Amino acid sequence: MQVRRLEITGAFEFTPKAFPDNRGLFVAPFQEKAFTEATGHPMNLAQTNHSVSARDVIRGVHFADTPPGQAKYVYCPQGALLDVVVDIRVGSPTFGQWEAIRLDSTEYRALYVAEGLGHAFLALTDNTVMTYLCSTGYNPSGEHGITPMDPDLGLPWDTELSGPAILSEKDREAPTLAEAAESGLLPDFNTCLAHYESLRTEQ
Repeated sequence: MQVRRLEITGAFEFTPKAFPDNRGLFVAPFQEKAFTEATGHPMNLAQTNHSVSARDVIRGVHFADTPPGQAKYVYCPQGALLDVVVDIRVGSPTFGQWEAIRLDSTEYRALYVAEGLGHAFLALTDNTVMTYLCSTGYNPSGEHGITPMDPDLGLPWDTELSGPAILSEKDREAPTLAEAAESGLLPDFNTCLAHYESLRTEQ
């Protein structure tokens, strides 16, 4: 398993080794040892999610109140998608910045998105499947969004879309990053760092 720490604190890319043969293929997209060595703590697993998206569907930018927040370990077992992590933590040196990674069923890369970070993706093929390992369960009162079409964020959809973007009404009407910051909705960077440290010291 190859691991790459992204420029945004709390985000990691994992690339497992795949084993194809005449029967098909075997791959382990999540490996606890590699994960723990990279992050300093094991993955707390409370819920798994599964989404299927048509081409040009955009989901996100989603995040949760931190603490407890919701960390996500995501990979694409079918199709292809452009996955984006956005630093929305007020006070972070990379606040407002994003990184994009292609996840697909060819290389089976995975992305870890720590608590307090924003997450979104664009499906690049029909029937694109996303698998999420989540550190906490669904908590509707603590989950929020920023519009993925925020012009100030400038997320990289235009170069990948084959037609009009397909969004849920909730995502389309979500506030911009600036509006969310003004309303006090965004996570605090130092609070997130303290939470990450608490995960490490619990071990």
